[in-house]
Amino acid sequence: MANAGIQLLGFSLAFLGFIGGIASTIMVEWKASSYAGDNIITAQALYEGLWKSCASQSTGQVQCKVYDSLLQLPALVLGTRGLMLTALFLCLIALLVAMVGLKSTTCLADQPEQKNKVALASGIILLIAGLLALVGTSWYAHRIAQDFYNPFTPTNSRYEFGSALFVGWGAAFLIIIGGGFLCCNCPKKGSGAPRYPQTNPASNSSKDYV
Repeated sequence: MANAGIQLLGFSLAFLGFIGGIASTIMVEWKASSYAGDNIITAQALYEGLWKSCASQSTGQVQCKVYDSLLQLPALVLGTRGLMLTALFLCLIALLVAMVGLKSTTCLADQPEQKNKVALASGIILLIAGLLALVGTSWYAHRIAQDFYNPFTPTNSRYEFGSALFVGWGAAFLIIIGGGFLCCNCPKKGSGAPRYPQTNPASNSSKDYV
């Protein structure tokens, strides 16, 4: 029951990470306009995401614009979008595979070795998905920090980390931890009861008679 509990915990963490990854990908606050330094605080806040950009007024009105052309997008946005979508796709596949490999399910109940291999495969896929999401969010954050400290960047064009980045980082770590639980839970071969060589009673009872 302990192994089943660890598997279920890993599956739950990975599922929460999958939901967080979806939320992070569709959120628009990947980077927000900065008011640090000599920036004059205006009545407008600018946000940019992977799919659209928004401007929030002090009156509460928000205006968003979806990116028009795919070919005109920067390589940073296209690369991050591809990494996040690939991570979500792999995570979804891993969760479906994990449902078969969990000890608490009845699938492959008569084949425990195959069930353990399926759980291990799902854990490996989750680790890959989590690393892809972590690379995507970290790459985007690195470019924001690089542009922020670039002296040639105009003061009014500097951005800071948005809330979507923190959600993405949390989701990536949850997916990695969940995949690690599924990978570390597989029992080692030969962990069953020890086997002893069988003796032939006929050879022991054989006697020579004169």
